[in-house]
Amino acid sequence: MKNTGTVYSSTEKTPSVLPEMDQLLPPLSEEQLSALEKDILQNGCYAPIIVNEDLVIVDGHNRQRLCEQNGIPYQMAVFSFEDLLEAKQWALDTQKGRRNLDKWELGKIALKLKPEIEARARANMSAGGQSYHPSKEGSATLPNLPPVDTRKEIADSVGLGERTMGKVMQIDEHAPDPIKEALDKKELSINQGYNLTRQLQQLPEEERDQAAKEALEKAKKEIRAVDVEADRRGKISKLFCAAFEKAVLLTPSEENIRIWTECSRMTSEEMAATVQEARELAHVFSEIADTLEQKIISPNEKEEAE
Repeated sequence: MKNTGTVYSSTEKTPSVLPEMDQLLPPLSEEQLSALEKDILQNGCYAPIIVNEDLVIVDGHNRQRLCEQNGIPYQMAVFSFEDLLEAKQWALDTQKGRRNLDKWELGKIALKLKPEIEARARANMSAGGQSYHPSKEGSATLPNLPPVDTRKEIADSVGLGERTMGKVMQIDEHAPDPIKEALDKKELSINQGYNLTRQLQQLPEEERDQAAKEALEKAKKEIRAVDVEADRRGKISKLFCAAFEKAVLLTPSEENIRIWTECSRMTSEEMAATVQEARELAHVFSEIADTLEQKIISPNEKEEAE
């Protein structure tokens, strides 16, 4: 891939849209499209649309559509790509930094690239065989070419682990539609979708959709329970952090304590109650120290800390 340096205006040339390029990435939400349109209406299309040498749009489909709809001119920067697969890979790598794509979305993109990656692998294997010319004395058998690990290449194309990509492939091939829809809505993780798919494969095909709906409802309840627990744990953590953050700011000198009691106009009764509260707080912090030291910090960590 390289930037040819050629730039066209939409008043000079009209780009073409290739559906497989346009639909490579998941569509923007209505909110995202609205924000993009607002920006273009206010500031114009300040980033060029990227096209290949045939003027096929590689990156910037949404901006180009919005410009056309609103009669706003735009520029096209011409990039040279080895083939369509390289163009798709470049578009994906560029957009990954701009969008918050989850693993399932990346996996679905990888599946779109799969046929071309496999075709390229077969072509490379074929070329490797054709380039082999044994000597007259030697054997005429082909050399032992290493097997092409297309699943790894497919996973690498979107930045996923090979095992995760394998699960995405299994879900895509075997999961009932309700499971895929739940993944699209971010209601399940890939691991959950994969496990459900394996469980449902053991059932007769006519029973899978209904069983999938029941299993999904159960999984959603479990996810909600996990979210509630995570929220509870988060609140506890914030309380401890806040307590320590405030406590470390205190310098309990006699002068500072006198200033505190005088400025807050503490009565004798309030001071006596505060003495009790302070001792209770001291006990709380002492318990925290004992628990950390005796039950949480391992002996090796203690030695390193000392």
